[in-house]
Amino acid sequence: MHTSDVAVIGAGIIGLSAAHALQETGLSVTVYDRGSPGTGQSTGTSRLFRHAHDDARMIDLAVRARLLWDAWSAEFGTELVSTDGAVALGESAARRFVALGAHPGTTVRALDAAELRSVMPVLADYEGPAMFDERAGAIRTHAAIDALAGKLRGSLIIDPVLAIRPLGTGGVEVRTGANVSSHGAVVVCAGQGTAALAAAAGISVPVRVTAHARSSFRVREPGLTTLPNLQDGSGAFGETGVYAAAYPDRSAMGLGTSAEVAPNEFGGVSDPGMLAAVADQAAAYVSRALPGLDPEPIGYVHCWVTTLPWGDDGVAIWQADNTFFLMGHNLFKHAPVLGEALAQSVTESAVPELFRPESMLGASDTDQA
Repeated sequence: MHTSDVAVIGAGIIGLSAAHALQETGLSVTVYDRGSPGTGQSTGTSRLFRHAHDDARMIDLAVRARLLWDAWSAEFGTELVSTDGAVALGESAARRFVALGAHPGTTVRALDAAELRSVMPVLADYEGPAMFDERAGAIRTHAAIDALAGKLRGSLIIDPVLAIRPLGTGGVEVRTGANVSSHGAVVVCAGQGTAALAAAAGISVPVRVTAHARSSFRVREPGLTTLPNLQDGSGAFGETGVYAAAYPDRSAMGLGTSAEVAPNEFGGVSDPGMLAAVADQAAAYVSRALPGLDPEPIGYVHCWVTTLPWGDDGVAIWQADNTFFLMGHNLFKHAPVLGEALAQSVTESAVPELFRPESMLGASDTDQA
């Protein structure tokens, strides 16, 4: 029977961030996952870091997260978020510009058509509202996962968790495929698998699970020195809710649309053909909107998306005794602050008010990407 102060279930970016934060408090940590770190919902070559949100509380958290990403970059000796910024298109961009422009931790400006062509040379001509977030950038996902996982050598167990239950002594038992262990507390951030473990603890998490596809497209002219993220909520190119993030070497961009596919009753993809169509939809968008990219995909990411009912950026932590369950969507950029929140939940035996479900953090009726 292996024991540690805290078990973290899930070795994606949130689980690794939580484990790192818990170790910083002096607690011993064991991390469980069914696969290698970062191969679940955190998979992919790059992700967007952005400050733009409809919920002002999320902007505050993004500002702190950006500082923590910088601190991690210094700690691990490698740049984890590019300094290329992010371009946002459409009326949602104009609306968010008001809140971002007033925040002391952000540097944003509106772009006219000429400056937009200069900042985002791979984009087709566009005349509508556009915003540039200078402190945004592409998260270098592999570098982040590898750096955090490297701090946990000897504490990572590749074994699926089947059940957790409270012990009469105040601890929590974890049962995996080949192990039984006890811990003082448990943090669950296992993506699609979190709701099932929460249900066994008597917590019903109102999460909607869907399948999503992202495709990668090569930059036609190599050697770009900057390549900002893109969020397109304009509809000018036939789609809304499009997002794209550059590879670390700026040789390609990973791009997805807002289209998703429902699961079947057994938790698998309900319509494989529809998942393929989602990938084709991304390629069609590239043909129309991004002439600087080759529309023939060079790679794919297929993953599950876990969305809470109050918004695409919604996130919350549920508590059952000494066990804490985190669920949400679009979480990668906020990983450092979510790790802090989970560590605080453990050390104080209570979820910070901001992250409780009733706070509806990330609430929005209009989030696009």
